[in-house]
Amino acid sequence: MTISTPDLCDEYGDEVQVAEPVFKHFGGIRQFGGEIVTVKCFEDNSKVGEMVKTPGNGRVLVVDGGASPRRSLLGDMLVSQALVNNWSGIVIYGYIRDVEEIATMTIGVIALGTIPRKTEKRGLGDVNIRLQMAGLDIAPGQWIYVDETGVIVADKPLVTAG
Repeated sequence: MTISTPDLCDEYGDEVQVAEPVFKHFGGIRQFGGEIVTVKCFEDNSKVGEMVKTPGNGRVLVVDGGASPRRSLLGDMLVSQALVNNWSGIVIYGYIRDVEEIATMTIGVIALGTIPRKTEKRGLGDVNIRLQMAGLDIAPGQWIYVDETGVIVADKPLVTAG
């Protein structure tokens, strides 16, 4: 999939939302996109783990971790699961770990930054709910596109695989 967020912004104008420039790339793929599945959690990645074990079907998991820098919401084991289950990418509004390993994986991963401390598993979090993060209002079923320039969200697919 070839994605140019500047070209998509030029073509679709106010039909797309543009994220605040807070994300950094960590995965081996720098351009990715797909239909959004959401998770909201805080310092507990149990729901992230549950979701990456399900069929991704080319979708993107968007996780609102409240931007907490105290716990990592994603590591190499969960990214490996996402890759096996055909997720196109993962967006973490929070922090991740195992970045050296994640960088070698053929999946898109962006996050705010890194922290080595893992989360506690308490089974907390919500799946497929509306999120407000990084200046975006995100609903499950919308579409997200990511490249080196930025992150945009649309109500419909703007790019086809190929």
